[in-house]
Amino acid sequence: MNETAPLRARAEIDLAALRANVRTLRAHAPSAAVMAVVKSDAYGHGAVPCARAALEAGATWLGTATPEEALALRTAGVPGRVMCWLWTPGGPWREAVEADLDVSVSGMWALREAVAAAEAAGVPARVQLKADTGLGRSGCQPADWPELVAEALRAEAGGRIRITGLWSHFACADEPGHPSVAAQLALFREMVAYAEERGVRPEVRHIANSPATLTLPESHFDLVRTGIAVYGISPSPEIGTPADFGLRPVMTLSASLALVKHVPGGHGVSYGHHYVTPGPTTLGLIPVGYADGIPRHASGTGPVLVGGKWRTVAGRVAMDQFVVDLGGDEPPPGSEAVLFGPGDRGEPTAEDWARAAGTIAYEIVTRIGTRVPRVHVNRDQDG
Repeated sequence: MNETAPLRARAEIDLAALRANVRTLRAHAPSAAVMAVVKSDAYGHGAVPCARAALEAGATWLGTATPEEALALRTAGVPGRVMCWLWTPGGPWREAVEADLDVSVSGMWALREAVAAAEAAGVPARVQLKADTGLGRSGCQPADWPELVAEALRAEAGGRIRITGLWSHFACADEPGHPSVAAQLALFREMVAYAEERGVRPEVRHIANSPATLTLPESHFDLVRTGIAVYGISPSPEIGTPADFGLRPVMTLSASLALVKHVPGGHGVSYGHHYVTPGPTTLGLIPVGYADGIPRHASGTGPVLVGGKWRTVAGRVAMDQFVVDLGGDEPPPGSEAVLFGPGDRGEPTAEDWARAAGTIAYEIVTRIGTRVPRVHVNRDQDG
């Protein structure tokens, strides 16, 4: 793809910024290895190029939610340790074992499927046991931990699995001082100690996500799992901006202005006429909508930089387009409309859109749809 060609819309992904973010995260956790989480197509940024850039910058692990995501990395030739954790019965366990993936096990059914896959593949499965220390999603409850550990050790003794990791996940690490953080960390230490006392020798122990990596050094253990921070977005705007943490947003979302026209005062705009022009003005048509991931909840509030000025979504966001009131300005059709980016040029950020839509910046970048091409720039590693 021509990186400078005019497009209806484009999400420019700055891989130099991503590499710099990974190096910053390594500095925040100097005693731990770094996992770059590239689930959900690298939070909407493009999994394969982002995975390669993260490895170039010193990440030594990659993480995905689903096994299909992890297998796609292997199909693309991405090397290194890759872990996937969101399994359902009947999943591609054998394919994962044969692809040398680390698979997460939270209960006995999953351990049985991993063992069966290893027997079918003829090679041991790399298994990480997940402890539920208080998040209440996946993970093994403390009461069931002894049974899972014992069965996993039996499978390891039989050569069918290798227990490569012990791990858990925080519920409230983005709220420093929340009592659950210390409680989960203490319980994780107990569950790790129990497993190790019985003979588990994991390659990695890990519980830290992006906010814990940045704010909770005692949680770093052997590995930190960094997701949203890799992409330069603060995991907790209340405690710091990206710049406060030394991070730079990686995605810039822009569109080409499709139409500029004069309208009189009292003119309704978009479905439902929730916006009516207060006087004669110019309207600009932005050719992206909720089918492209622009949140409909940002109708009337979403910010856009057009012609050097912040504009606001006028009326409802439609499926393929929305309108901004240009206040009499007349930028030519084809002019750039920047929805969000790092903010260097005065443009809004993903966090600005999150506030406008009543959500979090994670969702803003991840939801950008497949109709918007990802244009990866700065592919060559910087010095």
